[in-house]
Amino acid sequence: MQVIIAAFMGILPGCLGTFAAVSLYVHRIFSFAALVTLMIATSGDEIFVMFAMMPGKTPLLLIILLAVAIIAGLIISFFTKKNYMPENSNIHTQLYNNEPKCFNKSIITLQLKEISFHRALLLTGALLFIVFLITGDIGPKEWEWEKITFLIVSIIGFLIVLSVTDHFLTKHVWNHIIKKHLLKIFLWTFGAFALIHLLEDYININTAIQDNVWIVLLVAVLIGIIPESGPHIIFISLFVAGTIPFSILIANSIVQDGHGSIPLLAESRKSFLYMKLLNVLVGLLVGGVLILFNL
Repeated sequence: MQVIIAAFMGILPGCLGTFAAVSLYVHRIFSFAALVTLMIATSGDEIFVMFAMMPGKTPLLLIILLAVAIIAGLIISFFTKKNYMPENSNIHTQLYNNEPKCFNKSIITLQLKEISFHRALLLTGALLFIVFLITGDIGPKEWEWEKITFLIVSIIGFLIVLSVTDHFLTKHVWNHIIKKHLLKIFLWTFGAFALIHLLEDYININTAIQDNVWIVLLVAVLIGIIPESGPHIIFISLFVAGTIPFSILIANSIVQDGHGSIPLLAESRKSFLYMKLLNVLVGLLVGGVLILFNL
């Protein structure tokens, strides 16, 4: 059951599920097999980029990652049920959060009366996006699943910004998501497309990749080892541009886990290295099989 739970935690967008699972592993609640399962299933913050740039293929990719993660996790659990954290590792101080819960009417009213710049800016931006989306000034023109999805997610985002505490909004939404990741994701995406455009003037990228697809697979898997969100976006951009096959993107997604594994690296380098080694093997195996089937 740990493997199944970890797999579904892994496919949650962003790094929330990954951080939670790493915490469970560090405290010896999750096994090593569950940890590997989660890291195979997760794609970190890149999943948001995938939903934005390739909404039709992203659900299929998540289903494949979920299936591969569960199968790999069950096989690993058959050989080992260990947790490789050191014996003296479970000494973390217990933290207590006394902040009020979300959707507390009195807190929302107070925060609106003394609204901060961050909250005012995000609420205004979200509200304008919802209005323009409904009027058809931005986004898809027809009310199909893409436009409905954008509207639902936008409303949820508006309610989150409206209800959370100033501490959560400033520290986690503004400082972490917007200040730390938004510009970086834009630059990686822009840089990837700019590089593709420049290279197309000098070489035939499609031909070069098709002639060296196994080398590209190896590079995609090795870059997946980097415990950070950003470098992997180049493979999303290449796939969207039709330059690399789906198999390469899946292999990279299997190995990479955003920056969700950084706390694991800090707590147990041994667990991190074992986990990444297995992820690399699974990524090469799945990517290689899909290449053989021309996927």
